[in-house]
Amino acid sequence: MPRARARSQPSDDGLALVLKAAAFAAEKHRRQRRKDLHATPYINHPLALASVLSVEAGVSDPEVIAAALLHDTLEDTETTATELRAAFGERVAAIVEEVSDEPGLGDEERRRRQVEHAPHLSPGARLVKLADKIANLRDVAERPPHAWGLSRKREYFDWTAQVIAGLRGTHPVLEALFAQAQQRRP
Repeated sequence: MPRARARSQPSDDGLALVLKAAAFAAEKHRRQRRKDLHATPYINHPLALASVLSVEAGVSDPEVIAAALLHDTLEDTETTATELRAAFGERVAAIVEEVSDEPGLGDEERRRRQVEHAPHLSPGARLVKLADKIANLRDVAERPPHAWGLSRKREYFDWTAQVIAGLRGTHPVLEALFAQAQQRRP
């Protein structure tokens, strides 16, 4: 029987960071639901991003995976950037801040800013943004918000293509996964 290690290895630290981020996100999003007909628990979305990055695209950077799990906490919960920095460090918090929309923006302005801002994201934020759009397209194709009609779904697909155009050259596998998701345009 193998003996337990007395001290952690660097890979253990990465796993601990990812698990801590998953638990934090689950707690912060615990009362939130997606807007699909089944009211899917919101935490499924950040978990989908982490899976897209790690399982499908082979991204192994624990700080990027942690940021993916936390990517909506600033926008959708009462979490602060200071809280993220204290719990997860500067890089994770910075990535989450980069992919978060400014509070109080209307939908049109928010979309316009995402398109403009995408080419200027850091490498880690570019990965999270790609995974977010892949997961969102899959959800719109499979489990769309119940109030969305055909034209709203098509507009969403078109807009995500504009955002991702600013991320070209980031990660070939993620870009191929995005292209596959785009093929499901209603």
